[in-house]
Amino acid sequence: MDTEECSYSWKQDSKLNNHIPIAQLMQVLEALKQASHNIQNHHNHFSDSDYSPSIKALFQLQTILSTDSILSQHLNRLKTLVDSLHNSKPSIKSFLTRPLATHSITKVAAAIESELQSWIDYETITAVSSFISTTNNNNDENKNELLPLLTRFSQRLSQGFNRELQQLVLSFKLFSSLESLLLDDKSSHRIREHAGTAIAALIRFNKDVFVGKLCMSPTVRALVNIASVRSIEVLCSLIRSIRSPIVDEVESNGEIPKIIALLSSHETKLNVLAMECVLEIGYYGRKEAVEGMLKEGVVEKLVELQRLEVNNGRNSDFANCVKRFAVQLEVGEGLRQREKREFKGEILMRVRKVCVSDAETVSIVAEVLWGTSP
Repeated sequence: MDTEECSYSWKQDSKLNNHIPIAQLMQVLEALKQASHNIQNHHNHFSDSDYSPSIKALFQLQTILSTDSILSQHLNRLKTLVDSLHNSKPSIKSFLTRPLATHSITKVAAAIESELQSWIDYETITAVSSFISTTNNNNDENKNELLPLLTRFSQRLSQGFNRELQQLVLSFKLFSSLESLLLDDKSSHRIREHAGTAIAALIRFNKDVFVGKLCMSPTVRALVNIASVRSIEVLCSLIRSIRSPIVDEVESNGEIPKIIALLSSHETKLNVLAMECVLEIGYYGRKEAVEGMLKEGVVEKLVELQRLEVNNGRNSDFANCVKRFAVQLEVGEGLRQREKREFKGEILMRVRKVCVSDAETVSIVAEVLWGTSP
């Protein structure tokens, strides 16, 4: 479907679209959508002596829309129903027909809410696409206008699959646009992180359509190179969504050493996210990925983090992290049973080598042995 041929007839001639900044337009549309939602939840307003603010707002919208738009038709229907109910005189007949009339009004209000959501989706996606394609790469001030739009877009995707929304995304080639923004090293980390979050939201929205695009793109490499709390959080989300295929990409692209190196970051929250990423790789990763982590000293780094946790008298982020890693391998999806036994033995061997005291060795070895099945 061509974007110029979509069914949103209101997009061409609505006065709301003319000369209004996108942030203000979104505010207006969201208020109108809330108004339609309020009508569905407040039946008692339909026959008040004065129309409710929600009904008044939608009646005002009707005056500035094209008469041939679907939204305008719904609004006309709403006005007819509300006026009829509002003007009806008390009688046995009106008493008996009121439930049917209120049901019809709530049904039309729901249709209006759906149309307004489609309008919001269209404006959001066109604005995101436009900002990405026209903003100068060196001008982050303009690109900052993208942040609330990207946040809105990600939140919308999190509401679940919608075929019309997916068609818009595909029509505007938005995945490629978001990818280009993520890869733009002239942009700030914050903007690139938001682009990554939107890409992860698209994967959760419909893996069948978007996973293939991601696995053929440098998205994973870009997220690892940004090396921020949010970018690694996005990477963890992608691993949980896509599982073994994306772990294969991480391993084949040589990203495992960079991820393991983040365990030594001076930023505690980044250490924690890097550990979570390691645990996810351990659960979904095949033999090559686990071998890559062991080669880069993941067990030694985890022992060090656990030691620091004990020495600081805390019991939170890195407590029992060696056992947790061993358990992930043991119960995970990526390894054969024989490989699990072999890796468990190697983990124990590395623990014994790196521990600084007999007490530490006994404690961590016992955790690994009792924390996983024989």
